[in-house]
Amino acid sequence: MTNWIPFVEGEYLVDQAFLSASDGSATALENTIIEVYSDRQGNRHLKGHSRVHNLHMVELLEDSDDLDIILDFGDEFKYLLRQPELQSGKVFSPAAKSTLWFTPNSPWQQIPPAEFEALVSRLKLLSQ
Repeated sequence: MTNWIPFVEGEYLVDQAFLSASDGSATALENTIIEVYSDRQGNRHLKGHSRVHNLHMVELLEDSDDLDIILDFGDEFKYLLRQPELQSGKVFSPAAKSTLWFTPNSPWQQIPPAEFEALVSRLKLLSQ
C-alpha cells in the first residue's frame, strides 16, 4: 500500500463523510479529519477520526460486518475507503456520540464527482 495517497503530510478536514453498509444504509460522520504522515522509509500513510452516533454504528453492524467510509474533500477529491479498520466507543445512551478512529486496509478509490453524487443520493441515512 505505498504511494496511493495524493496528499502531502498534514491534517485535512473532510467536507462530508458517511459510514455505509453494503445494503446502502448509512450514517453521517461529523468533524471528520484525516492525517497523512510518513514513516522512516518515506512511505505515506493515512489515519482518520470523526464523531459517530453510536447507535447508528451498531445498527449498521447488525446488518453487515463490512462497513465502508465515503469521504468528500470538495471539488474532485472524493474517495471510498473499503472496509477500513474501525475503532469506536461503546454505547452508553441513545444519544451518545463517540470518536470513530479508522485506518485503511487497502488503498482508497477516487470517485468522480458525478458518481459520488449518485452514490450519496442512494444512501439510506439512519435518522436520529
